[in-house]
Amino acid sequence: MTSPTEMDRRGFLGTAAAGAALTALSRTNTARANEGAKMTKHPNLVFVFGDQWRQQATGYAGDPNVITPNLDRLAKESLNFTNAVSGCPVCTPWRASFLTGQYWLTCRMFMNDVCLPDKAVSLAEAYHDAGYDTAYIGKWHLDGHGRSAFIPRERRQGFQFWKVLECTHNYNHSDYYGDDPEKHTWEGYDAIAQTREAQRYIRDHPKDKPFSLVLSWGPPHAPYQTAPEQYRKMYDPARIVLRPNVPEAWAETARQELAGYYAHITALDDCVGDLLKTLDEEGIADDTIFVFTSDHGDMLRSQGMTKKQKPWDESIRVPFLLRYPAKLGKAGRTVSTLLNAPDIMPTLLGLSDVTIPASVEGMNFAPTLLRGKDPEVEGALLMCPQPFGQWPRSDGGVEFRGIRTARYTYTRTLEGPWLLYDNETDPYQVTNRVNDPAYQAVRERLDAMVQRKLKETNDDFLPGPELLAKYGIEVDATGTVPYAP
Repeated sequence: MTSPTEMDRRGFLGTAAAGAALTALSRTNTARANEGAKMTKHPNLVFVFGDQWRQQATGYAGDPNVITPNLDRLAKESLNFTNAVSGCPVCTPWRASFLTGQYWLTCRMFMNDVCLPDKAVSLAEAYHDAGYDTAYIGKWHLDGHGRSAFIPRERRQGFQFWKVLECTHNYNHSDYYGDDPEKHTWEGYDAIAQTREAQRYIRDHPKDKPFSLVLSWGPPHAPYQTAPEQYRKMYDPARIVLRPNVPEAWAETARQELAGYYAHITALDDCVGDLLKTLDEEGIADDTIFVFTSDHGDMLRSQGMTKKQKPWDESIRVPFLLRYPAKLGKAGRTVSTLLNAPDIMPTLLGLSDVTIPASVEGMNFAPTLLRGKDPEVEGALLMCPQPFGQWPRSDGGVEFRGIRTARYTYTRTLEGPWLLYDNETDPYQVTNRVNDPAYQAVRERLDAMVQRKLKETNDDFLPGPELLAKYGIEVDATGTVPYAP
Protein backbone atom coordinates (compact mmCIF):
# COMPACT_ATOMS: atom_id res chain seq x y z
CA MET A 1 0.00 0.00 0.00
CA THR A 2 1.27 3.48 -0.84
CA SER A 3 1.95 5.53 2.29
CA PRO A 4 0.69 9.13 2.75
CA THR A 5 4.29 10.27 2.53
CA GLU A 6 4.80 8.57 -0.82
CA MET A 7 1.51 10.01 -2.07
CA ASP A 8 2.86 13.47 -1.29
CA ARG A 9 6.15 12.87 -3.12
CA ARG A 10 6.76 14.58 -6.43
CA GLY A 11 9.22 12.37 -8.24
CA PHE A 12 11.83 13.22 -10.82
CA LEU A 13 13.63 9.98 -11.35
CA GLY A 14 13.88 9.63 -15.13
CA THR A 15 16.78 10.03 -17.48
CA ALA A 16 18.15 13.44 -18.46
CA ALA A 17 16.00 13.44 -21.59
CA ALA A 18 12.88 12.43 -19.72
CA GLY A 19 13.66 15.02 -17.08
CA ALA A 20 13.87 17.78 -19.68
CA ALA A 21 10.54 16.69 -21.13
CA LEU A 22 8.94 16.63 -17.68
CA THR A 23 10.25 20.12 -16.93
CA ALA A 24 8.87 21.53 -20.17
CA LEU A 25 5.52 19.84 -19.55
CA SER A 26 5.55 21.08 -15.97
CA ARG A 27 5.98 24.71 -17.04
CA THR A 28 3.04 24.38 -19.45
CA ASN A 29 0.79 22.61 -16.97
CA THR A 30 1.69 25.03 -14.17
CA ALA A 31 0.71 28.02 -16.30
CA ARG A 32 -2.53 26.38 -17.46
CA ALA A 33 -3.51 25.19 -14.02
CA ASN A 34 -3.07 28.66 -12.61
CA GLU A 35 -4.70 30.60 -15.44
CA GLY A 36 -7.86 31.00 -13.41
CA ALA A 37 -6.10 30.87 -10.06
CA LYS A 38 -4.40 34.23 -10.67
CA MET A 39 -7.62 35.88 -9.54
CA THR A 40 -7.73 33.70 -6.40
CA LYS A 41 -6.50 35.01 -3.06
CA HIS A 42 -3.19 33.34 -2.25
CA PRO A 43 -1.14 33.92 0.91
CA ASN A 44 1.99 36.03 0.78
CA LEU A 45 5.32 34.40 1.58
CA VAL A 46 8.13 35.94 3.63
CA PHE A 47 11.01 33.46 3.79
CA VAL A 48 13.91 34.57 5.99
CA PHE A 49 17.12 32.66 6.61
CA GLY A 50 20.52 33.18 8.16
CA ASP A 51 23.77 31.59 7.05
CA GLN A 52 25.32 28.97 9.33
CA TRP A 53 22.73 29.24 12.14
CA ARG A 54 22.61 25.93 13.99
CA GLN A 55 19.36 24.61 15.43
CA GLN A 56 20.55 24.71 19.02
CA ALA A 57 21.28 28.46 19.03
CA THR A 58 17.95 30.03 20.03
CA GLY A 59 16.26 30.63 23.32
CA TYR A 60 13.22 28.55 22.38
CA ALA A 61 15.52 25.60 21.55
CA GLY A 62 17.00 25.77 25.04
CA ASP A 63 20.34 27.52 24.52
CA PRO A 64 21.20 29.00 27.95
CA ASN A 65 23.33 31.79 26.48
CA VAL A 66 21.55 33.46 23.60
CA ILE A 67 18.97 36.26 23.72
CA THR A 68 16.22 35.77 21.08
CA PRO A 69 12.93 37.18 22.41
CA ASN A 70 11.37 37.74 18.97
CA LEU A 71 12.13 34.24 17.75
CA ASP A 72 10.94 32.82 21.06
CA ARG A 73 7.61 34.60 20.54
CA LEU A 74 7.46 33.46 16.91
CA ALA A 75 8.04 29.86 18.00
CA LYS A 76 4.93 30.05 20.21
CA GLU A 77 2.89 31.01 17.13
CA SER A 78 4.51 28.64 14.60
CA LEU A 79 5.04 25.07 13.58
CA ASN A 80 8.46 24.35 15.09
CA PHE A 81 10.18 21.66 13.04
CA THR A 82 12.58 20.35 15.67
CA ASN A 83 14.11 17.83 13.26
CA ALA A 84 14.74 20.11 10.30
CA VAL A 85 17.92 18.97 8.54
CA SER A 86 20.36 20.42 6.02
CA GLY A 87 21.14 17.14 4.27
CA CYS A 88 24.10 18.49 2.29
CA PRO A 89 25.19 21.02 4.93
CA VAL A 90 26.94 23.78 3.01
CA CYS A 91 25.71 27.02 1.42
CA THR A 92 25.25 26.45 -2.30
CA PRO A 93 23.73 22.95 -2.16
CA TRP A 94 21.07 23.93 0.38
CA ARG A 95 20.12 27.07 -1.56
CA ALA A 96 19.84 25.12 -4.81
CA SER A 97 17.66 22.51 -3.15
CA PHE A 98 15.46 25.15 -1.54
CA LEU A 99 14.86 26.85 -4.91
CA THR A 100 14.33 23.68 -6.99
CA GLY A 101 12.95 21.08 -4.57
CA GLN A 102 15.59 18.69 -5.90
CA TYR A 103 18.37 16.66 -4.35
CA TRP A 104 21.90 17.84 -4.84
CA LEU A 105 23.11 15.49 -7.55
CA THR A 106 19.94 16.02 -9.58
CA CYS A 107 20.46 19.77 -9.74
CA ARG A 108 24.28 19.39 -10.01
CA MET A 109 24.79 21.58 -6.92
CA PHE A 110 26.73 19.50 -4.39
CA MET A 111 29.47 22.04 -3.59
CA ASN A 112 29.96 25.80 -3.34
CA ASP A 113 30.55 28.30 -6.14
CA VAL A 114 29.00 26.46 -9.06
CA CYS A 115 26.15 27.89 -11.16
CA LEU A 116 22.58 26.61 -10.76
CA PRO A 117 21.34 25.43 -14.17
CA ASP A 118 18.06 26.87 -15.41
CA LYS A 119 16.50 23.45 -15.96
CA ALA A 120 14.06 22.87 -13.13
CA VAL A 121 11.03 25.08 -12.49
CA SER A 122 12.22 27.24 -9.59
CA LEU A 123 10.34 28.41 -6.52
CA ALA A 124 10.08 31.93 -7.94
CA GLU A 125 8.90 30.68 -11.33
CA ALA A 126 6.20 28.52 -9.75
CA TYR A 127 4.94 31.45 -7.67
CA HIS A 128 5.12 33.81 -10.66
CA ASP A 129 3.05 31.41 -12.75
CA ALA A 130 0.41 31.55 -10.01
CA GLY A 131 0.19 35.34 -10.20
CA TYR A 132 2.73 36.32 -7.55
CA ASP A 133 5.33 39.07 -7.59
CA THR A 134 8.71 37.68 -6.52
CA ALA A 135 11.61 39.30 -4.68
CA TYR A 136 15.05 38.33 -3.38
CA ILE A 137 17.24 40.42 -1.06
CA GLY A 138 20.69 39.55 0.30
CA LYS A 139 23.13 36.70 -0.27
CA TRP A 140 22.60 34.45 -3.34
CA HIS A 141 25.60 32.06 -3.66
CA LEU A 142 24.17 30.19 -6.65
CA ASP A 143 25.75 31.96 -9.62
CA GLY A 144 29.28 30.59 -9.79
CA HIS A 145 30.71 33.51 -11.77
CA GLY A 146 32.67 35.16 -8.95
CA ARG A 147 31.45 36.23 -5.55
CA SER A 148 31.42 39.94 -6.42
CA ALA A 149 30.13 39.69 -9.99
CA PHE A 150 26.90 41.15 -11.35
CA ILE A 151 24.19 38.52 -11.84
CA PRO A 152 22.09 39.11 -14.98
CA ARG A 153 18.34 38.56 -15.02
CA GLU A 154 18.56 35.26 -16.94
CA ARG A 155 20.49 33.69 -14.04
CA ARG A 156 18.12 34.85 -11.26
CA GLN A 157 15.79 31.83 -11.36
CA GLY A 158 12.72 33.98 -11.99
CA PHE A 159 13.05 36.57 -9.22
CA GLN A 160 11.83 40.03 -10.27
CA PHE A 161 12.70 42.49 -7.49
CA TRP A 162 16.43 42.02 -6.90
CA LYS A 163 18.97 43.52 -4.47
CA VAL A 164 21.61 40.83 -4.24
CA LEU A 165 25.30 39.95 -4.08
CA GLU A 166 26.60 36.46 -4.78
CA CYS A 167 28.51 36.23 -1.50
CA THR A 168 30.29 38.38 1.06
CA HIS A 169 31.01 38.10 4.77
CA ASN A 170 32.17 41.69 5.16
CA TYR A 171 28.95 42.62 6.89
CA ASN A 172 29.89 46.24 7.57
CA HIS A 173 30.95 47.02 4.00
CA SER A 174 28.62 44.88 1.94
CA ASP A 175 27.81 45.47 -1.71
CA TYR A 176 24.84 44.50 -3.87
CA TYR A 177 23.43 44.89 -7.37
CA GLY A 178 20.00 45.67 -8.71
CA ASP A 179 18.96 45.33 -12.33
CA ASP A 180 22.13 46.85 -13.80
CA PRO A 181 25.89 46.37 -13.28
CA GLU A 182 26.21 49.46 -11.05
CA LYS A 183 27.42 48.32 -7.65
CA HIS A 184 25.74 49.67 -4.50
CA THR A 185 26.69 49.37 -0.83
CA TRP A 186 24.36 48.60 2.06
CA GLU A 187 24.44 51.21 4.81
CA GLY A 188 26.05 49.94 8.01
CA TYR A 189 25.54 46.33 9.10
CA ASP A 190 24.12 44.69 6.02
CA ALA A 191 21.53 42.42 7.66
CA ILE A 192 19.80 45.43 9.24
CA ALA A 193 19.87 47.38 5.96
CA GLN A 194 18.55 44.36 4.05
CA THR A 195 15.75 43.97 6.59
CA ARG A 196 14.79 47.63 6.13
CA GLU A 197 14.63 47.02 2.38
CA ALA A 198 12.39 44.00 2.94
CA GLN A 199 10.13 46.09 5.17
CA ARG A 200 9.88 48.73 2.42
CA TYR A 201 9.01 46.05 -0.11
CA ILE A 202 6.22 44.74 2.12
CA ARG A 203 4.83 48.21 2.84
CA ASP A 204 4.94 49.37 -0.79
CA HIS A 205 3.58 46.22 -2.37
CA PRO A 206 -0.02 46.41 -3.70
CA LYS A 207 -2.42 44.69 -1.34
CA ASP A 208 -4.44 43.12 -4.17
CA LYS A 209 -1.59 40.91 -5.43
CA PRO A 210 0.35 38.26 -3.48
CA PHE A 211 4.12 38.38 -3.18
CA SER A 212 6.88 35.87 -2.47
CA LEU A 213 9.83 37.52 -0.70
CA VAL A 214 13.11 35.79 0.20
CA LEU A 215 15.50 37.56 2.59
CA SER A 216 18.93 35.93 2.91
CA TRP A 217 21.29 37.21 5.62
CA GLY A 218 25.05 36.55 5.71
CA PRO A 219 25.38 36.35 9.53
CA PRO A 220 25.78 34.58 11.90
CA HIS A 221 28.43 32.99 9.65
CA ALA A 222 32.01 33.92 10.58
CA PRO A 223 33.69 36.36 11.07
CA TYR A 224 32.05 36.20 14.47
CA GLN A 225 33.29 39.47 15.98
CA THR A 226 31.69 41.92 13.52
CA ALA A 227 28.15 42.45 14.80
CA PRO A 228 27.24 46.01 15.87
CA GLU A 229 28.88 46.96 19.15
CA GLN A 230 25.60 47.18 21.07
CA TYR A 231 25.08 43.45 20.49
CA ARG A 232 28.67 42.42 21.14
CA LYS A 233 28.47 44.11 24.55
CA MET A 234 25.64 41.76 25.49
CA TYR A 235 27.89 38.69 25.61
CA ASP A 236 30.82 38.04 27.95
CA PRO A 237 32.87 35.05 26.71
CA ALA A 238 33.70 34.08 30.28
CA ARG A 239 30.02 33.46 30.99
CA ILE A 240 29.28 31.31 27.93
CA VAL A 241 28.06 27.81 28.83
CA LEU A 242 29.52 25.29 26.37
CA ARG A 243 27.94 22.15 24.98
CA PRO A 244 29.39 19.06 26.68
CA ASN A 245 30.94 17.84 23.42
CA VAL A 246 33.40 20.75 23.20
CA PRO A 247 36.85 19.41 24.19
CA GLU A 248 38.53 21.28 27.01
CA ALA A 249 41.44 22.16 24.73
CA TRP A 250 39.07 24.23 22.62
CA ALA A 251 36.94 25.68 25.43
CA GLU A 252 38.42 29.19 25.53
CA THR A 253 38.39 29.53 21.74
CA ALA A 254 34.81 28.28 21.62
CA ARG A 255 33.68 30.84 24.20
CA GLN A 256 35.25 33.70 22.24
CA GLU A 257 33.69 32.53 18.98
CA LEU A 258 30.28 31.86 20.52
CA ALA A 259 30.12 35.31 22.12
CA GLY A 260 30.45 36.87 18.67
CA TYR A 261 28.15 34.30 17.07
CA TYR A 262 25.42 35.06 19.60
CA ALA A 263 25.86 38.81 19.04
CA HIS A 264 25.06 38.30 15.34
CA ILE A 265 22.06 36.16 16.31
CA THR A 266 20.59 38.74 18.66
CA ALA A 267 20.98 41.41 15.97
CA LEU A 268 19.08 39.16 13.56
CA ASP A 269 16.47 38.42 16.19
CA ASP A 270 15.72 42.15 16.32
CA CYS A 271 15.41 42.08 12.53
CA VAL A 272 12.84 39.28 12.79
CA GLY A 273 10.89 41.39 15.27
CA ASP A 274 10.91 44.33 12.85
CA LEU A 275 9.62 42.19 10.00
CA LEU A 276 6.82 40.75 12.11
CA LYS A 277 5.85 44.24 13.26
CA THR A 278 5.64 45.43 9.64
CA LEU A 279 3.34 42.52 8.72
CA ASP A 280 1.12 43.44 11.68
CA GLU A 281 1.08 47.13 10.76
CA GLU A 282 0.13 46.32 7.16
CA GLY A 283 -2.68 44.06 8.31
CA ILE A 284 -1.40 41.04 6.39
CA ALA A 285 0.15 38.87 9.11
CA ASP A 286 -2.66 36.31 9.14
CA ASP A 287 -2.53 35.81 5.37
CA THR A 288 1.28 35.58 5.17
CA ILE A 289 3.34 32.42 5.43
CA PHE A 290 6.37 33.45 7.47
CA VAL A 291 9.36 31.10 7.59
CA PHE A 292 12.56 31.45 9.59
CA THR A 293 15.38 28.97 9.01
CA SER A 294 19.04 28.55 8.01
CA ASP A 295 21.01 26.84 5.26
CA HIS A 296 23.16 24.76 7.66
CA GLY A 297 24.69 24.85 11.10
CA ASP A 298 28.13 25.48 12.61
CA MET A 299 30.21 23.08 14.70
CA LEU A 300 31.77 25.91 16.75
CA ARG A 301 34.32 23.50 18.30
CA SER A 302 31.82 20.76 19.19
CA GLN A 303 33.65 17.48 18.55
CA GLY A 304 36.73 19.75 18.29
CA MET A 305 35.58 20.86 14.83
CA THR A 306 34.59 24.01 12.97
CA LYS A 307 32.09 25.16 10.36
CA LYS A 308 29.90 22.72 8.35
CA GLN A 309 29.82 19.84 5.77
CA LYS A 310 30.02 17.35 8.62
CA PRO A 311 27.31 14.87 9.74
CA TRP A 312 27.11 15.90 13.41
CA ASP A 313 23.98 17.65 14.68
CA GLU A 314 25.66 21.03 15.12
CA SER A 315 26.33 21.02 11.37
CA ILE A 316 23.20 19.39 9.92
CA ARG A 317 20.33 20.54 12.16
CA VAL A 318 18.78 23.95 11.50
CA PRO A 319 15.97 25.99 13.03
CA PHE A 320 12.73 25.96 11.05
CA LEU A 321 9.68 27.95 12.14
CA LEU A 322 6.63 28.23 9.89
CA ARG A 323 3.75 30.54 10.77
CA TYR A 324 0.52 30.79 8.75
CA PRO A 325 -2.32 31.89 11.06
CA ALA A 326 -5.09 31.81 8.46
CA LYS A 327 -4.70 28.08 7.79
CA LEU A 328 -2.58 26.70 10.63
CA GLY A 329 -3.94 28.75 13.53
CA LYS A 330 -2.21 31.07 15.94
CA ALA A 331 -1.15 28.48 18.52
CA GLY A 332 2.24 27.00 17.81
CA ARG A 333 3.14 23.35 18.07
CA THR A 334 6.16 21.11 17.74
CA VAL A 335 6.49 19.04 14.56
CA SER A 336 8.91 16.11 14.86
CA THR A 337 8.98 15.29 11.12
CA LEU A 338 12.38 15.01 9.44
CA LEU A 339 12.22 18.03 7.12
CA ASN A 340 15.05 18.08 4.55
CA ALA A 341 15.96 20.88 2.14
CA PRO A 342 14.16 19.41 -0.92
CA ASP A 343 10.89 19.30 1.05
CA ILE A 344 10.74 23.06 1.62
CA MET A 345 9.66 24.18 -1.88
CA PRO A 346 6.82 21.67 -2.37
CA THR A 347 5.51 22.27 1.15
CA LEU A 348 5.45 26.06 0.66
CA LEU A 349 3.72 25.71 -2.71
CA GLY A 350 1.25 23.27 -1.23
CA LEU A 351 0.36 25.66 1.60
CA SER A 352 0.01 28.45 -0.97
CA ASP A 353 -2.35 26.41 -3.19
CA VAL A 354 0.17 26.69 -6.04
CA THR A 355 0.85 23.84 -8.48
CA ILE A 356 3.98 21.85 -7.64
CA PRO A 357 6.24 21.36 -10.69
CA ALA A 358 6.93 17.81 -11.86
CA SER A 359 10.67 18.49 -11.53
CA VAL A 360 10.38 18.56 -7.72
CA GLU A 361 11.77 15.56 -5.80
CA GLY A 362 10.97 16.64 -2.25
CA MET A 363 7.82 15.86 -0.30
CA ASN A 364 4.80 18.12 0.06
CA PHE A 365 3.95 18.12 3.76
CA ALA A 366 1.12 20.65 3.37
CA PRO A 367 -1.89 18.27 3.21
CA THR A 368 -0.86 16.54 6.43
CA LEU A 369 0.08 19.76 8.23
CA LEU A 370 -3.27 21.32 7.33
CA ARG A 371 -4.96 18.36 9.03
CA GLY A 372 -3.00 19.13 12.19
CA LYS A 373 -0.86 16.02 11.87
CA ASP A 374 2.88 15.36 11.60
CA PRO A 375 3.92 13.93 8.21
CA GLU A 376 5.54 10.48 8.46
CA VAL A 377 9.11 10.37 7.17
CA GLU A 378 11.50 7.53 7.99
CA GLY A 379 14.62 9.65 7.75
CA ALA A 380 16.51 12.48 6.04
CA LEU A 381 19.34 11.78 3.60
CA LEU A 382 22.77 13.14 4.58
CA MET A 383 25.69 13.55 2.21
CA CYS A 384 29.04 15.13 1.50
CA PRO A 385 29.83 14.13 -2.09
CA GLN A 386 33.20 15.90 -2.24
CA PRO A 387 35.04 17.33 0.81
CA PHE A 388 36.36 20.80 0.08
CA GLY A 389 37.30 24.23 1.40
CA GLN A 390 37.07 24.32 5.18
CA TRP A 391 36.98 20.50 5.41
CA PRO A 392 39.62 19.29 2.92
CA ARG A 393 40.94 15.75 2.87
CA SER A 394 44.09 16.98 4.58
CA ASP A 395 41.92 17.92 7.58
CA GLY A 396 39.97 14.67 7.70
CA GLY A 397 37.35 15.52 5.08
CA VAL A 398 35.68 12.43 3.58
CA GLU A 399 32.88 11.58 1.17
CA PHE A 400 29.95 10.20 3.14
CA ARG A 401 26.31 9.24 2.80
CA GLY A 402 23.97 8.75 5.72
CA ILE A 403 20.59 9.07 7.33
CA ARG A 404 19.21 11.12 10.22
CA THR A 405 16.10 9.63 11.81
CA ALA A 406 14.23 10.94 14.83
CA ARG A 407 16.47 8.79 17.04
CA TYR A 408 19.63 7.85 15.14
CA THR A 409 22.39 9.31 12.99
CA TYR A 410 24.16 6.83 10.73
CA THR A 411 26.80 7.49 8.06
CA ARG A 412 29.11 5.46 5.90
CA THR A 413 32.14 6.38 3.82
CA LEU A 414 33.49 4.66 0.71
CA GLU A 415 35.29 2.26 3.07
CA GLY A 416 32.13 1.23 4.93
CA PRO A 417 30.15 2.14 8.11
CA TRP A 418 31.58 5.21 9.84
CA LEU A 419 29.35 6.73 12.54
CA LEU A 420 26.30 5.59 14.48
CA TYR A 421 24.83 7.70 17.27
CA ASP A 422 21.82 6.99 19.44
CA ASN A 423 20.62 10.57 19.80
CA GLU A 424 18.00 9.61 22.37
CA THR A 425 20.50 8.28 24.92
CA ASP A 426 23.47 10.31 23.65
CA PRO A 427 22.14 13.72 22.54
CA TYR A 428 25.61 15.27 22.27
CA GLN A 429 26.88 12.39 20.09
CA VAL A 430 29.80 11.50 22.30
CA THR A 431 29.81 7.69 21.78
CA ASN A 432 30.08 6.17 18.31
CA ARG A 433 28.11 2.88 18.33
CA VAL A 434 28.99 1.79 14.80
CA ASN A 435 31.01 -1.24 16.01
CA ASP A 436 28.90 -1.93 19.10
CA PRO A 437 27.38 -5.47 18.85
CA ALA A 438 24.31 -4.24 20.71
CA TYR A 439 23.57 -1.88 17.79
CA GLN A 440 24.33 -4.28 14.93
CA ALA A 441 20.67 -4.73 13.96
CA VAL A 442 20.11 -0.97 14.10
CA ARG A 443 23.17 -0.37 11.92
CA GLU A 444 22.03 -2.89 9.33
CA ARG A 445 18.54 -1.41 9.22
CA LEU A 446 19.88 2.13 8.81
CA ASP A 447 22.38 1.02 6.19
CA ALA A 448 19.55 -0.52 4.16
CA MET A 449 17.64 2.75 4.53
CA VAL A 450 20.62 4.70 3.16
CA GLN A 451 20.83 2.32 0.23
CA ARG A 452 17.15 2.90 -0.60
CA LYS A 453 17.66 6.65 -0.47
CA LEU A 454 20.64 6.44 -2.80
CA LYS A 455 18.64 4.38 -5.27
CA GLU A 456 15.74 6.85 -5.14
CA THR A 457 18.07 9.75 -5.86
CA ASN A 458 20.19 8.02 -8.54
CA ASP A 459 23.35 8.28 -6.45
CA ASP A 460 26.05 5.73 -7.25
CA PHE A 461 28.20 7.06 -4.37
CA LEU A 462 31.21 7.74 -6.54
CA PRO A 463 34.55 8.90 -5.13
CA GLY A 464 34.76 12.70 -5.17
CA PRO A 465 37.27 12.97 -8.05
CA GLU A 466 35.10 10.70 -10.22
CA LEU A 467 32.01 12.73 -9.39
CA LEU A 468 33.78 15.97 -10.28
CA ALA A 469 34.91 14.50 -13.60
CA LYS A 470 31.38 13.28 -14.33
CA TYR A 471 29.98 16.79 -13.91
CA GLY A 472 32.96 18.60 -15.44
CA ILE A 473 33.80 20.53 -12.27
CA GLU A 474 37.38 21.75 -11.76
CA VAL A 475 38.75 22.40 -8.27
CA ASP A 476 41.95 23.72 -6.69
CA ALA A 477 44.32 21.97 -4.29
CA THR A 478 41.82 22.26 -1.40
CA GLY A 479 39.06 20.68 -3.49
CA THR A 480 37.33 24.06 -3.85
CA VAL A 481 35.90 25.61 -6.99
CA PRO A 482 37.90 28.86 -7.38
CA TYR A 483 35.53 31.74 -6.72
CA ALA A 484 37.58 34.83 -7.54
CA PRO A 485 36.34 36.69 -10.64
